[in-house]
Amino acid sequence: MLGKLDRSVWVLIGANLIPLFGVLVWDWSTFEVVILYWLENVIIGAINILKMMTSSPEPGLMQSIIDKKITAKGALSESEQAKMDQAQEMLERFGKKAGALNHGIKFFLIPFFTFHYGMFCLVHGIFVFVLLGGGKGMMGGGFGVGKFSELVSSAISAGGIWPALGLCISHLYSFFTNFLGKGEYRRTAAPILMAAPYGRIGVLHIAIIFGAFAIIALGSPVFLLVLMIVGKIALDIKLHLRSHRKIMEKSAQKTTEGSPTVV
Repeated sequence: MLGKLDRSVWVLIGANLIPLFGVLVWDWSTFEVVILYWLENVIIGAINILKMMTSSPEPGLMQSIIDKKITAKGALSESEQAKMDQAQEMLERFGKKAGALNHGIKFFLIPFFTFHYGMFCLVHGIFVFVLLGGGKGMMGGGFGVGKFSELVSSAISAGGIWPALGLCISHLYSFFTNFLGKGEYRRTAAPILMAAPYGRIGVLHIAIIFGAFAIIALGSPVFLLVLMIVGKIALDIKLHLRSHRKIMEKSAQKTTEGSPTVV
């Protein structure tokens, strides 16, 4: 199976092997591993802002979303059908202006996402520092940009600059090869991208934090830390493939529909 994975997945695996090397060679603690994973969330948020900035959906994107919802739902009630008809009417009226509307709404969505996701990561980071790192001076100073910068600096100091750079390279590589190179930016929109990082945090980091508490309670044996890192890599691969599979299937379907029929 691994032989069929694209290069972006292999880069992702390589970046995620750095914490494993840290545990086995550099004697990293549970806190150092988890705080590096927290820093990855910050990197993902920054990459998501780049995606929102560069997204430029094709005119038929919203129509395909509506068609997909109708297909999944099957029979529609009168109220649902009325909403769909209204959406169809709006598409016919504003369809040609969809690209301009998407770019215009970015001036509101990107600052809103930056603030909302930044606060989310700030609270998450303080939680990790206080409960897993013994505080590390994170309790004072309130909330704000200064506190966020302090958290990022402390996270880099705890894990080192090279692991942080490895994670940056992994996500930037995926951004350039998949999002830009494979045209994913044409098949999504800024409002859709706003919610994209939260699903990953919900699935992955709840498991990591609970796993970290269990490992600390058991005395932080190395083999459990290794298991946590390997599990995180497996989940990362699954989430990465799932996030790109729908776009690839949509692209393949569009190519098939657009191909001439050979008689």
